[in-house]
Amino acid sequence: MSTTTHTTASWLRGGEFLIKESTPEQLFIREEFSEEELMMFHAAQDFIKSEVMPHLARFEQGDYALVESLMKKMGELGLLGISVPEAYGGLGLGFNLSMLICEEVSSVAGSLATAFGAHTGIGTLPILLYGSEELKQRFLPKIATGEWISCYNLTEPNAGSDANSGKTKAVLSADGQHYEITGQKIWISNAGFADVFIVFAKIEDDKNLTGFVLLKDEVEGLTLNQEEHKLGLKSSSTRQVFYDKVKVPVNQMLGERNGGFKIAVNALNIGRIKLAAATNGAGMKVISLAVNYANERKQFGQSISSFGAIKHKLAEMATRTWVTDAALYRAGRDIEDNTARLLEAGKSDQEAKLKGIEEYSIECAILKVLGSEVSDYVIDEGLQIYGGMGFSADAPMEAAYRDARISRIYEGTNEINRMLIVNMLLKKAMSGKLNLTGPAMAVAQELMSIPDFSGPDESILFDEEKRILKNFKKAALMVSGAAVQKLMMTLANEQEILMHAADMVIQIYAFESALLKAEKLVQKHGAEAASATTDMMRIYMHHAAAIINNSGKEALMAFTEGDEQRMMLMGLKRFTKVPAFNLKDARRRIADKLIEANHYCF
Repeated sequence: MSTTTHTTASWLRGGEFLIKESTPEQLFIREEFSEEELMMFHAAQDFIKSEVMPHLARFEQGDYALVESLMKKMGELGLLGISVPEAYGGLGLGFNLSMLICEEVSSVAGSLATAFGAHTGIGTLPILLYGSEELKQRFLPKIATGEWISCYNLTEPNAGSDANSGKTKAVLSADGQHYEITGQKIWISNAGFADVFIVFAKIEDDKNLTGFVLLKDEVEGLTLNQEEHKLGLKSSSTRQVFYDKVKVPVNQMLGERNGGFKIAVNALNIGRIKLAAATNGAGMKVISLAVNYANERKQFGQSISSFGAIKHKLAEMATRTWVTDAALYRAGRDIEDNTARLLEAGKSDQEAKLKGIEEYSIECAILKVLGSEVSDYVIDEGLQIYGGMGFSADAPMEAAYRDARISRIYEGTNEINRMLIVNMLLKKAMSGKLNLTGPAMAVAQELMSIPDFSGPDESILFDEEKRILKNFKKAALMVSGAAVQKLMMTLANEQEILMHAADMVIQIYAFESALLKAEKLVQKHGAEAASATTDMMRIYMHHAAAIINNSGKEALMAFTEGDEQRMMLMGLKRFTKVPAFNLKDARRRIADKLIEANHYCF
């Protein structure tokens, strides 16, 4: 168990951040990793520097053998078994540490990041969380050491976001000893060099999928198409997989019959938050490259890093990356704490890990969207700082730009994840697990009352920002509450409104995470030492306010009219009001720190 895991008397359920307050004490930040944990991180850093960085050009040449060999080397170092319990040959380390390792391993080469993520996440967790003891003992030790590489076979030609509509069939053999699997899977990462295949199929006329695991060398009828030609991830093995009456022993079923869709969903929860770690790691490396280049590139007799337009870009890149980082390890801490809480309550290790992350599926979806879109923004701006050189394949930004694009598609498209965020919140509310109705009704009443014109309490650290955060939450509750009341059962078909509501929720979680981290750093180090992070928090507050206001406005204009619309738009304006702040000077202060350090330093 990680030394960063803590249990607290007071905890928030998944999604509850929208209606309750959190404290800095509940937040874990990357600065709190122990020396022992950082040793593992430094091992990953050393591996990237010595084994990956010298070969970056090869990743753009379809060098699948390189990726396979690097995966084997990572297995020997223990980097593939971070989350696998010691009983099955892994290191059994904490969830946040696994994200830190993922962040570093995934930071410089998208092809390696994809192979690593597919193997350690969706290629391992279905067995760990749903496999029988026999299956775990058989498969996990060799997966943890990299002796066997794993792949996850879910997507089909006509079953992408709607994964449960897959047509692959599993038929019980006449002797009742095997299932014969027939069907086609597409976009399967690691398929070209995988030994272990996790596959989903429907038994007979079942409504839901069932999961199975098999070893390629032990079956007949499994064939692969040629490697796919892709926009990016040039050395990530991606193939179609064909099953022609592939016999899988009945005892190699994962979980229960009809339970495959649940396995897929829960594996994706972990995949989503780990993807955010991977994209944020890439963002940090890109910022360092961009600062290096801006310091070295001379125009008009001076380094381009001295120009205000470049400083603006660097500061925004750093701010959004830092905010994502705060949200990432906040959610990781919640998952770790909940898992520990369930273990203390007598749950098995398997069930505690499963339920520990399932509780925070909303936050995982938020981070998937936030992390992938921040990374895209950072890499796009990084390429812009490189100028014409950024468009050249001889510079690092071109490959990073292409590799990043997939992150908004896999682990569930960002559109699907946005709708999931709102749907999961509403589902929790309807099941009584989350009281959204009461707070939404209170906000509706507040719209009819006289606004509170009292100023912030100067004796409370960041009291003004905390009031603004509360108002952001009121804005989201007002819009979503009105949408539910007005549209009721038809809301599920109003995807545009759902996505606007999701954007409001995403920004609230991100800003609250930034505020909590800024407060924690001021408490630990003092206001002066934490001034740059305070600047980033306030810059992001203005960024979040603009998105929340615009998203709320578009949503309200889609389903309200007349006096009701005017009243709610006025309320939205009230709830998204932020104080004047010299954003230009704040950005310059942040950029100057980056320029002096010559790398991402937050």
